Formats: sequence, C-alpha cells, structure tokens
Amino acid sequence: MAPPGTYLGFDYGSHKIGVAVGQALTASATPLTTLGNPRGRPDWAAIGRLIEEWRPAALVVGHPFEMSGREANNAAPAKRFARQLEGRYHLPVHLVDERLTTREAWLDLGPEAARDPLKVDAYAAKLILETWLREQ
Repeated sequence: MAPPGTYLGFDYGSHKIGVAVGQALTASATPLTTLGNPRGRPDWAAIGRLIEEWRPAALVVGHPFEMSGREANNAAPAKRFARQLEGRYHLPVHLVDERLTTREAWLDLGPEAARDPLKVDAYAAKLILETWLREQ
C-alpha cells in the first residue's frame, strides 16, 4: 500500500500535460487541470504552484507503451519529464503504464470530451494515478 498522503499524477504529452490529485487511503483521484507544454517546455511555474498547494508525498507520471509491450515513441520525453520533476522538486517520482488511458478518458467523458477536449488529459492523469495507487 502507498504511504498515506496526497499524490499528483501527470499525463505527459508533447503539447499538453494533464494533472490529477489523489490519495492513498481511497486509491482514488480527481482531474485537476491541463497545462500547456509548448515545444516540450512544461509550465514549471504552474507545476510548482500545484506542488505547493497540494504538498504531495510523491508524483506519478504515465509511462507510454504500445499494445505490444514496447515503449511508445513518446516514452523518452515522458521519462525525461519524470526525471526533471524529481530533480526540481526533490520528490519521489513513479512511472506507471498508461496504455489506453486516453482512450478510456474519451469513453468515460463521452460528449463532454468533445465539448472540452482539455478535460481528457486531466482525466487520463486521474486514471494513471488511480492505476498506480491500486498497484501499491
């Protein structure tokens, strides 16, 4: 079981980063926001504010895999983002398989996803974080 506390989850993408917050006690998470990631440059100020506000025990980043089990093309940038989070904020960072989370987010959100596509990334982060919390 994950140590008690709050956790932040991230769905890293080449243009956007979804963020969710969750807790170990219930192994549940809530979508928070979607941040810009123009040219692969995360909004570190916004991430810092979220870390300051939520004071997480650790951070969880989605690790992209293809259905075959091979790392996806965007795995290297996601792992680099995870290393940068750890270096900047001195918090434990965990990677978790994120296969099909974006697809599941689109399905779960239904018509709401079409009205506000930015919600999809934050919802995918929620699914990523809940996956990690359940595995603990």
